Amino acid sequence: MKFKAEIDVMPLDALLDPQGKAVSNSMGSVGLPEIEGVRIGKHIRLFVDAKSEDEAKNSVEQACKKILSNQIMESYSYTISEA
Repeated sequence: MKFKAEIDVMPLDALLDPQGKAVSNSMGSVGLPEIEGVRIGKHIRLFVDAKSEDEAKNSVEQACKKILSNQIMESYSYTISEA
């Protein structure tokens, strides 16, 4: 079976996010002063060939831990659905 994973990788809340801070600081100058606390991360979509959803989750989990995120600085979450 083929599964689709949608993965979000975000900087940890305790760490500075320079991109997010820059965007947050710019919101007032574009007429959106009510927007604050912007955090910028990555969204990754990938497809997994697996025998079951559990097997697909295991593959996605390993990919997130080994290459898609830096666990010292980032957190991740994902959803899996049949493709």
